[in-house]
Amino acid sequence: MTGFEIRGHCPGALRPMASADGLVVRIRPPLGVLTPAQARGLAPAAQRFGSAVLELTSRANLQIRGVPEAAHPALIAALSDLGLIDPDPATERARNLVVTPFHRDGDGTANLGRALTEVMLSAPPLPAKFGVALDCGTAPVLGATPADIRIERDGTGALLLRPDGLNHGRAVLPEEAPDALRALLDWFAHHGVGEDGRGRMRDAAAGLCGYDTLPAPAEVPPGAGPAHGGMLVAVPFGQMPAETLAALADAADELRLTPWRALFLPGVTCASALPEAQGKPGLITDPDDPLLRTHACTGAPGCPQAHAETRPLARALAAHLRPGQQLHVSGCAKGCAHPAPADLTITAGPEGYALARNARAGDPPHRNGLDARALTSLLHGTDDATPL
Repeated sequence: MTGFEIRGHCPGALRPMASADGLVVRIRPPLGVLTPAQARGLAPAAQRFGSAVLELTSRANLQIRGVPEAAHPALIAALSDLGLIDPDPATERARNLVVTPFHRDGDGTANLGRALTEVMLSAPPLPAKFGVALDCGTAPVLGATPADIRIERDGTGALLLRPDGLNHGRAVLPEEAPDALRALLDWFAHHGVGEDGRGRMRDAAAGLCGYDTLPAPAEVPPGAGPAHGGMLVAVPFGQMPAETLAALADAADELRLTPWRALFLPGVTCASALPEAQGKPGLITDPDDPLLRTHACTGAPGCPQAHAETRPLARALAAHLRPGQQLHVSGCAKGCAHPAPADLTITAGPEGYALARNARAGDPPHRNGLDARALTSLLHGTDDATPL
């Protein structure tokens, strides 16, 4: 399936992206952390200048959609007052660092994250999607999060630097990590960036040598609920009403963004500690909730490339999933919400929905030309076909 447009850049705050429902403004809080004051300030900004809904992205960022072009300068001024705006678009784009949300005070993660950020800001020009993951907990948890370079730990707890595309990394001391990252960024700028300004480390890493240390075995990230001395609070499809973020700000000393459509609240160990937020719509603290295994993009009418609505359909179909089964509903063949294969993938097209098993959006379908009722019947096993 085809018929989608490849955009030239990822949105930022200073360089937003136009969509059918207005500008998409992406906010990159330093080290992925919001203070309660910032969270409380974001809520009225989203309500006044955008759609009043905040989105959690797969890069541990926040997005405000539906921003009228005329309101963009006022939104930037509000975000600047909250300390959430970079001095220029180049700085904003270069600061593409995802940090594990499970770091602890005094473990060195924050200091190392700031040092790595400075290196990225002074690096040669890199492709727009080029990013770094600081995944230095006892076990890596960001393996499914896109990153070109990963800072992890080996089985002994020592730091290592691992280019994406290699199974092994290179051991580094904490004080050596910034210079090691700088050297690898310089190498990639000379060997990995194509004439079109694009390129990913995984395609160039075969030319590297001296990487011979295995990282510690990866940990599957928890879906929702108590975890690592805090609480993971998830929201369906990564969307939460602005007032929900403001309510969560009263529950913890800081709110850490994750790439799993969830916020991590350190120090909060049970859902009952969220009395005000619990009454807000859309919070998930049950790790078995099927919506945690359901992916859907913005869909129509918010995205001009989408052929149909996605999230109402995904929410309705989630109730019919079998335990452990994963569902992806995409408005077009691009599959922005979930680039990886899913057990069941539904892709909207000009002639209806296509359904494929163990596939990505746009892969050859098992069934084509379906509507919402037919999809429900298939998942529920009420038609003549074998239940999915």
